[in-house]
Amino acid sequence: MLINCVAYQEGKKLCDISVEAISDYLALPNCFVWVALADPQPGELATMKEEFGLHELAVEDALRGNQRPKIEEYGDSLFAVVRMVELNGDELVLGELDVFVGPNYVLSARNNATKGFLGVRARAEREPHLLTMGSAFVLYAVMDAVVDRYFPVVDMLESELEKIEDRIFTEGSQSRDNIERLYELKRKVMQLRHAVVPLIDQVGKLYGGRVPPGFEHTQEYFRDIHDHLYRIQSTLDTMRDTIATAIQVHLSMVAIEAGEVNKRLAAWAAIFAVLTAFAGIYGMNFEFMPELKWRFGYPVAIIAMASVCGYLYYRFKKSGWL
Repeated sequence: MLINCVAYQEGKKLCDISVEAISDYLALPNCFVWVALADPQPGELATMKEEFGLHELAVEDALRGNQRPKIEEYGDSLFAVVRMVELNGDELVLGELDVFVGPNYVLSARNNATKGFLGVRARAEREPHLLTMGSAFVLYAVMDAVVDRYFPVVDMLESELEKIEDRIFTEGSQSRDNIERLYELKRKVMQLRHAVVPLIDQVGKLYGGRVPPGFEHTQEYFRDIHDHLYRIQSTLDTMRDTIATAIQVHLSMVAIEAGEVNKRLAAWAAIFAVLTAFAGIYGMNFEFMPELKWRFGYPVAIIAMASVCGYLYYRFKKSGWL
């Protein structure tokens, strides 16, 4: 679906144009065209391929989707794939942004993403001196918007981790529930990390050393994106290590609780073993047994059993087993 198609000249917006008029404006001096698509159909991309002269391999990747974040050069054009991550409640929704960049055009196509880039376009149009940098600055503005949307996701994941850590040390918390939440959180962290880490190396191609044609004056902007991505990666790595530690701590606490239960069971088993031994011996009903005919035999046996069991209970209680 076509969102907008706008022509710019010397950093200023000329007008909204039709798809058929793209080639006419591309021929104008100091002019570039910025087109935005949402969930494009194969026919739409085929039309854009003809209008902009897009490389067939880049179009094929855009049609296939689910690409690893990357930035590839095709002659004097560039093809960038960026993973979009959005929050839907506590769930992460993964989308994809494909950007085709040429000397005088920018074509962005987002898939499975609800948030567009109208705010990015409005911001760029308010800064015509930056738009004079052309399509390279537009690529920066779009990528910067995507990366900025990672930060609320990171904040949400950190808050969720803190809540789970508090639950681990709370009495009565369900061990299975905590483990499931930790593994679910780990899955979300890895999803975001898979979007961030490959992009770090790719953005590094756009500043420092040899950069693609047209990106000579935007290197500091892409370095800023690189710094943001590196900071997010550091946070995610710390969270991943913390989650692994939390899982180990939680399992250790479960083992400790199980050990406490086993100690109590063993203590009570030892106490009842004494009663069982006394009852077993005096329940054999042999005719010639000591004190069998004695008048005080029964109460003495009961007192002896109670005394031994009481002593064992005292010793187990003192040692912390009961």
